Amino acid sequence: MSIAQSILPEFDQEMANTRKTLERLPDDKWNWKLHEKCGTVGWYGLHLATMPGWATMTLNTENFDYAPVGGSGYQPPKLENRQQILAEFDKNVAEARAAIAKASDADLMKDWSLLAGGKTIFAMPRVACLRGMVFNHIIHHRGQLTMYYRVLGIPVPGLYGPSADETQANSAGSAS
Repeated sequence: MSIAQSILPEFDQEMANTRKTLERLPDDKWNWKLHEKCGTVGWYGLHLATMPGWATMTLNTENFDYAPVGGSGYQPPKLENRQQILAEFDKNVAEARAAIAKASDADLMKDWSLLAGGKTIFAMPRVACLRGMVFNHIIHHRGQLTMYYRVLGIPVPGLYGPSADETQANSAGSAS
C-alpha cells in the first residue's frame, strides 16, 4: 500500500468530522469570541474551510512564504456565512483529496518548507506536513470551535462517537 493510500482514510474521517462541525456554524454569532485574544466564530470557520487547501499547496510546491519580504502576505478569502464556508471547505477538500490520491511515495517524502520573510520556520517531508500542519492543525482548531459551541449552547457534534449532546443515555456524565 502506498503512503497516500494509507493516509486517505484518516483524511476522509477528519474532513467528514470537520464538515459536520462547520455545518453548525451560527451566522448570527459570526463575530463572537470567547476572549479578546481568541479568534471569532467566523475566523475559526474560515480557517477550517481553507486549511484543506494547504494539503494541495504542500503537494504542489516546495515551500510557502506567508510573509514575503517586499511582497504581500497570505490573504484568506472573504467568507461571511456558513454557506460560503461550506462551499469553500468542500472545494478545498475535493482538491486536497485528489492531490493526496495521486501523490507518489517519493512525492510525499520530499521536503517542504514553511517560510516567513524568507526565513525557514520548518522543513520536513510533505507527509509530515500533511499530518502536522494540515490534519492535526484542523483537529486543534475544530476542538476550539466545538468549545465555542458548548459555551454558545450549540449542540456539539459527535466526532469519534456520540457527543454528550447526541446521546440520550448519558449516565456516565461524560462531556465532549
